[in-house]
Amino acid sequence: MKKIFALLLVGIMVIALVGCGSSSREVVQLTFATQDAEAILAAAGIMLPDAEDTEVAGTTVKWCAWYDDIQNYSEDEIINSGYWTFQEKYGCSVEWIEVTWDTRFDEIANYVLASNSPDFYPGHDGIFPMMCMKGVFMPVDDYIDYSDPLWADMQDYVDNYYSIKGLHYGMVYDVTFGNVCAYNKRVVSEYGYDDPAELYYNDEWTWDVFYEMCIDFTDADEDRYALDGWGYGEAIMRSCGELVVVYNTETMQFESNIDAPAIERAASLMYDLAKNDCQYPVWNNGWSIRNSVDGGGMKEGLCLFYIGGTYMFTGPVDSISSVWGDLDELMFVPLPRDDDGDGVYYAEASPSAYALVQGAQNPEGVALLAACMRFKVLDPTVVNIDRLQLENTYLWTQDMLDMWDECYDLANNGSKVIVSYYEGLGDKLNNVVSALEGFGEAEDPTTWAQMKETYSEQIDYYVNQLNETIANYDPYSMEY
Repeated sequence: MKKIFALLLVGIMVIALVGCGSSSREVVQLTFATQDAEAILAAAGIMLPDAEDTEVAGTTVKWCAWYDDIQNYSEDEIINSGYWTFQEKYGCSVEWIEVTWDTRFDEIANYVLASNSPDFYPGHDGIFPMMCMKGVFMPVDDYIDYSDPLWADMQDYVDNYYSIKGLHYGMVYDVTFGNVCAYNKRVVSEYGYDDPAELYYNDEWTWDVFYEMCIDFTDADEDRYALDGWGYGEAIMRSCGELVVVYNTETMQFESNIDAPAIERAASLMYDLAKNDCQYPVWNNGWSIRNSVDGGGMKEGLCLFYIGGTYMFTGPVDSISSVWGDLDELMFVPLPRDDDGDGVYYAEASPSAYALVQGAQNPEGVALLAACMRFKVLDPTVVNIDRLQLENTYLWTQDMLDMWDECYDLANNGSKVIVSYYEGLGDKLNNVVSALEGFGEAEDPTTWAQMKETYSEQIDYYVNQLNETIANYDPYSMEY
């Protein structure tokens, strides 16, 4: 380990590793039907290197995260077709190094300092730019060529949002979407509301319609609250198409956007929802959602809209149905649009990516896995097989699949991408941004004018600090 990285990493080091290496889960080896397997491998030969030409064939890569969505741990899960190709075509495997959410960066830093680095980590979660500049993660340019036809469609996104001074810090194999607004069609119909999906397709799914539904549905005395979720406030705020802090892709500098009129309109909506008790009172439940489960209350008609990711509907069918209702009742739409905005429905662009941990022992293996993942995004054969899995294993309806396509297209429309960096902004700036974007979830929210008065100077100060750090950062002085 180079001395300069030790100095950078020691600032986030903790004494002991916590929650690593859980042995309570056993990997289940699942396989595709013969015709599907042959189709995937035949197509893969067109765009991926031959196994005999790949030096990392037969090797293992170490995946470090608080979850594992690469391997299977139950027979009622869908198969990750990119990883399946990685296994079947190249004889490679993944070892999961488990960390806890709250201390994940500290744990990774300890691994790096001990010269025992895992290979890769989710490339979307708070890594950029601060954790990259601290030396926790390393550039991927020696292993991924974004000018290659396999990767070319990702180049603009990575250049604009995940690069510092010419170096890229993520193997981005796809760009998908973040939060959606989920609902139970039976409950919506019972209350006499128009179906949000129909409203969306008719370009009538707006804040005003959404607000009227929420106000009408909510009845605290009956324990009915229109909204729930881990971050519905932030999602509603971002549906305006603006962020409190934005990354200027031309200057490679962060900027305060706190005075944007669209943000003020979104804040007004969130404030009115909060003041009318439309959100489930998380503060009465130990700052947790209803029943501490995604979708709690949806089946019973106690929650109208649950805001979160579509991962919520990817699990054992019996478990999903017990919370959300029958699968033909479950549906989701993008967040509603601003009635006074630009007419665009916004979906937060979320990179599907891998980040290389500093000191990774098998970075070439990670690049090969990323290539397999990228291939499955491009090849229609694999895309169709993945969709069939959603239909046959998770029993997604055609309406859900069609709406997934709609949300995916919104996140890739290229006109205006919404990219949030979370902890990548640094703890202090992230805390301020989170307070501003999630202010409507507080037990007693204040007005947006009061929030601006409280936080404007802090935003400016921490943004300037971050930009100074970027300006002084010299990646070329470091040896990787």
